[in-house]
Amino acid sequence: MNDEAAYQAQPDPRQEKFIVDRELLTEDQLNGLAEEYCTRYHGLNDTENPMGELSRVLNAISRGDLVVWFDPVENSAGLGAPE
Repeated sequence: MNDEAAYQAQPDPRQEKFIVDRELLTEDQLNGLAEEYCTRYHGLNDTENPMGELSRVLNAISRGDLVVWFDPVENSAGLGAPE
């Protein structure tokens, strides 16, 4: 092992995105994240009614197909696929 490899900076784990347990969030918070997901991902695709996907998104959250990710660097949360 060379000296450079030993001194390379490691990423700060406090700045890594993490999954928030949906049980810790209120229904209003989950609905808000689902609405944002619908308008962001479907509203930009010239979909006439992006909120028509809301029930499917909420069901995907319930099944665990979509999870809540929190980004501590941006101090924001959003829905995404689990890894």
